[in-house]
Amino acid sequence: MSVKRNGTWIALLVAGGGLLLAGCNGGAASYHWDWGVAVKFLPYLLRGLELSLAITVISGACGVLLGVPVAVGRMSRVWPVRMLTTGYIEAWRGTPVLVQLVWFYYAFPVLVGISMSAVVAATLALTLNMSAFAGEAFRAGIQALSREQLESAEVLGLRRVQRLRYVIVPQAFRNVLPVLISLVVSLFKDTSLVSTLGIADLMYNGNNAATLTYRPLEILTTVAVIYFLVAFPFTLLMRRLEVRLRRHLNPIGVASVAAAQRTSWLRRGRSSASPLPPVGEETSVGTE
Repeated sequence: MSVKRNGTWIALLVAGGGLLLAGCNGGAASYHWDWGVAVKFLPYLLRGLELSLAITVISGACGVLLGVPVAVGRMSRVWPVRMLTTGYIEAWRGTPVLVQLVWFYYAFPVLVGISMSAVVAATLALTLNMSAFAGEAFRAGIQALSREQLESAEVLGLRRVQRLRYVIVPQAFRNVLPVLISLVVSLFKDTSLVSTLGIADLMYNGNNAATLTYRPLEILTTVAVIYFLVAFPFTLLMRRLEVRLRRHLNPIGVASVAAAQRTSWLRRGRSSASPLPPVGEETSVGTE
């Protein structure tokens, strides 16, 4: 099956390259292509790519971390917390990324009375945007957990923080990892919008090079190819992870509950009064 899938992608790439060459030779026969210009400006474009990747990594990592408390707040039994978190998620998911970037750069400093650079404003806006989507992904991952795992952790006397740390979050993260990778890929493509704030990312440098050389076809085509070459491998990785997760289902749940129970015993001071139960006995509850 994987061979057929890889063959399909190779065929699509070959077909796309053929269409591009046909357009170059046929539809734009009067245009003189000069790819040497794109090669000349390639280091300049790659410097912009470095900034795009830096914004992606920082915003993606911080957004994923913030997604955990967002998911917890979204499922909270306290009505005000749940409503506030729901409004936060819907506000970020329901407005365009470009509007969020512009608002954080021009309006947010006026609101809070501080000044910030375009890079900081863009990174902050993309981080909060990512946290909303990651929070919904984590919520779906938590709700997909086996009820027996949650009941086992509760019966063992684990506090809520311990259940989140040792049982819920590790399994939910594993379940939603393909979704998180997909969100990071989308985040990387959304960084092209930060060029509207004057940030010298890949798209901004590409526009500058196209304006200087009067060669938008070569330069912007090169920019598109760079975005594709960075994003496409992660798309393939996401599909492989999905296949592996379907095969292995939830293998870390038992070990997570066992480790959580042993930690709970130690923190309660029972280790000095009675020996820890064997691992086999720890994992016997709720593993069916």
